[in-house]
Amino acid sequence: MKELKGRIWKDPDSSWWLIEISFLDVMTQGKTRKNALEMIEDAVMELLKDSYEDRLVKQFQLTVNLYKDGVIGMGASDENLLFALGLKRQRLRSGSTIRDVSKRLKSKSPNAYARYENAQARPSFEKYAQLLHAANPNRRSLLVS
Repeated sequence: MKELKGRIWKDPDSSWWLIEISFLDVMTQGKTRKNALEMIEDAVMELLKDSYEDRLVKQFQLTVNLYKDGVIGMGASDENLLFALGLKRQRLRSGSTIRDVSKRLKSKSPNAYARYENAQARPSFEKYAQLLHAANPNRRSLLVS
């Protein structure tokens, strides 16, 4: 399973732990590291419910793993929904429309790209990299293997 890369660190100016997953354009905080990990999971789940409530099943699970040096990874039982949300959030972060992304992909149909963002199609890893670049050409590395 691929995971979305994030990071967690203690704010030097306060007692709060900050946590972010830049791919999803989400940042939150917690009083403890454990609390911050719970908060990022809750925040992402709410974003998923907002965009894909009709697609979420009761068995859907998010996992957050803490690695060395403040690196975290987030995975899901249905990676397609998590990555579709990532495409949408990256497109919004870049200020692009679906039509803009479609043009970057040299596609005549915005619906072709929209199928990926709506979790109606599952791209290969290579195709996903192409879609992600079109959604936000200025993004940084976002995946942990």
